Amino acid sequence: MHREFAKTIGYPIASATAVAYPDARLGPVRSTYAGNDTFPHLTHAYTEVSQLVRETGLLGRRQGFYAIVGGVLALAFGGAVTGFILLGDSWFQLLIAAALGVLFTQAAFLAHEAAHKQILASGPANEKLGRFLAAGVVGISLGWWNSKHTRHHANPNRVGKDPDIEVDTIRFLEEDAAKTPLLMGFIVRRQGWLFFPLLTLEGLNLHFLGIKHLVSRGPVKGRWTELSLIAAHFAVILVPVFLLLPLGMAFAFIGVMLAVFGVYMGASFAPNHKGMPVIDAGAKLDFFTKQVRTSRNISGGWWATILMGGLNYQVEHHLFPNMPRPHLARASEIVREHCATLGVPYTETTILQSYRIVIDYLNRVGLAARDPFDCYIVERFRKV
Repeated sequence: MHREFAKTIGYPIASATAVAYPDARLGPVRSTYAGNDTFPHLTHAYTEVSQLVRETGLLGRRQGFYAIVGGVLALAFGGAVTGFILLGDSWFQLLIAAALGVLFTQAAFLAHEAAHKQILASGPANEKLGRFLAAGVVGISLGWWNSKHTRHHANPNRVGKDPDIEVDTIRFLEEDAAKTPLLMGFIVRRQGWLFFPLLTLEGLNLHFLGIKHLVSRGPVKGRWTELSLIAAHFAVILVPVFLLLPLGMAFAFIGVMLAVFGVYMGASFAPNHKGMPVIDAGAKLDFFTKQVRTSRNISGGWWATILMGGLNYQVEHHLFPNMPRPHLARASEIVREHCATLGVPYTETTILQSYRIVIDYLNRVGLAARDPFDCYIVERFRKV
């Protein structure tokens, strides 16, 4: 059942709202969002599964596991630094740059887990660890990430509340695509095919948004600590690269590192919700339904867990955000059985299928973007 549900790529039959834009070239845009009448309210669904998970001990910390992961990651960084020194003035340095992009992403996974209080016993300890990993190791702001990610977890795929589907270079809602400025229309109409190429810039974007948050007006928790850690991060990376490599090679090194980091990050987070049902702004759904219906798991077992830092179990992560990575597989068995009992679709695909779904979904949304070379009058008569 869950594989067939995934193929629908997030267009449930309910709560249709027609939004017309006079200057749109495709006529009225019809956006279909899940509402109160789409998914029946499940009163005690989350309480029951949560109690079973808690009794099974799956919310307990696994500090030994994370110590091993952190140790392996530290050794890998050490190996990359050693390789950088030994290679010297060589274009093979781009392999080191790609390796660093992968390692920074793996460190970001750990920062994400620390932010969710999955690693250490206390909240403050997790926050300090997460800030060090995010700002000091990866070079992004934990405060910015927490603000954005907390709102996403509270209302995944909900119109007007989930920051992950707000207007960006990519449009995730048809009405947003229909309001795209003419010059952006070329990209938006092809945004599915351009999604992965655009991710090469996502690493740079993550650094920029974090710094923008930290230098903004108003209170920012840990502002100076994070700015100091990010400055140290860039100093440790940029000074040796530009000091020891020719200028062109140094820029290529940084470009490859950021591109790999951006693509890896985007390719790990995109399959989780894109193409799943979008929830109407006014819908009142129970927690279990809201989290399960909008999330997609990636099959593959332990290798997918290593590759995606536990994000492959997105359903369980959204139901139990503070559950340690090693417990997610067992929790998925419990949640899958609970969904089967309740008749709730449990969505899981392979990673390649998820990318196809995401590309198809983004291309479908992008069709609502205006084309400056289309004649609106001809298009109207063509539809009659």
